[in-house]
Amino acid sequence: MTTGDILLIERPINVRFRKDYKAVIILDQSKLPNHTEFIDLVTKEDMYQAILKLKVRGAPAIGICAAFCYAVYANLFFSEAFAEERLGKNPVCRELFLNELFTFKKYLASCRPTAVNLFWALERMEKALLAEVEELPKDCELTIDSASSIVNRLIGEACKIQYEDISMCKAISEYGLSLLKDGDGILTHCNAGPLATSHYGTALGPALLGHERGINIKVFADETRPLLQGARLTAYELHKAGVPVTLICDNMASIVMKNGWIQACMVGCDRIASNGDCANKIGSSGVAILAKHYNIPFYVMGPTSTIDFSCRSGDDIPIELRSGEEISEKYFSEPIAPSGINLYNPAFDIIDHELITAIITEKGIVRAPFDTGLLQ
Repeated sequence: MTTGDILLIERPINVRFRKDYKAVIILDQSKLPNHTEFIDLVTKEDMYQAILKLKVRGAPAIGICAAFCYAVYANLFFSEAFAEERLGKNPVCRELFLNELFTFKKYLASCRPTAVNLFWALERMEKALLAEVEELPKDCELTIDSASSIVNRLIGEACKIQYEDISMCKAISEYGLSLLKDGDGILTHCNAGPLATSHYGTALGPALLGHERGINIKVFADETRPLLQGARLTAYELHKAGVPVTLICDNMASIVMKNGWIQACMVGCDRIASNGDCANKIGSSGVAILAKHYNIPFYVMGPTSTIDFSCRSGDDIPIELRSGEEISEKYFSEPIAPSGINLYNPAFDIIDHELITAIITEKGIVRAPFDTGLLQ
């Protein structure tokens, strides 16, 4: 099945539809910076593994990818179902289709527990689906026309999520840049640039936007162990864009702060609790503690879709535990730790709201008290 007049974003992006809308094309971030490879996600297993294995990563990008996968999965379901119907098999039933999409949503949502954008995007896609089919009788058989209308609605909603993210990233970047001046140095942890979003990024946005405007912002990028997102992705994006960037090991953050080279710390986030506690890549809380010691402002940057008001504090945010092999073996030619050693590998930690100078969203700069400021 093909769909109607759905426009693709006319520029290179890290998540997009294949022209027949039967696959999601992503830039495989796990291969950067040495190899630029785009891969097609066709099966639900492809989609699950791409998010689980960090081929697509960054909270906003995960949400965008999940939305695209939802639309593609619906299109594939109809293509296969109508092919079977033409062979005299079961008709395409409305309830069967909805149950299939409910199951797919639950399956995809289970791959990563911390980044709230994943669940937010899937909920939004399901809401669009239900709005499209609400007037159809429960026991009705779907036609080619009704199926095409559903798929078009879902593709349009996924594209809308991506367009909105571009706008949000630009607004966040503008607000972030307003807190900096020419010649400032910022320290960032993990990767919150265009690869993790759709354009500009969040924490990297001020540096990229400033560079476009001739404002000199120097970035010190933590390597971000154990998956080295800072080394592989942040340094790659900034260097490619011509932004002055210096890569440091995670345990060098203190000395560059002490040297007076850092005027602000800027990080992204995967989930924001209602009291302002934030989940971000493991090591972020340590950076915040250092910034507090050296009296350096610490800014958390992310779209309002990362705010989870159902979490009263960081204690309510689930922390993803990943394989210990990422610590002891990944990116090394041979293991660097004794065989059989215990390994603990939380993917995120919680930045206490008392360590955060401000949370920057597309709506503005929010300062304490966060429990009221985030509601505005």
